Amino acid sequence: MDATAPDQPIAEARANLSELLNSVRLLRRTYFLTSRGKRQAAVVPAELGELIGRAGGADAAAAILSAHLAPTTEKEL
Repeated sequence: MDATAPDQPIAEARANLSELLNSVRLLRRTYFLTSRGKRQAAVVPAELGELIGRAGGADAAAAILSAHLAPTTEKEL
């Protein structure tokens, strides 16, 4: 597993789940799990997941953050 890459193929993440989780927990990294090169899900520190829950779920948290962030271009994503 490349611990410096934010995108991790799901199969690779599954094979190295313990290492991935340690990196998320200890280094507070966020990883995007990919399938065929497309992001499918994210593994985030527990505290961030709890905040998303308190905000009312992923859609509500995204709306709150979007209102406070400058617009981005597709290239930046």
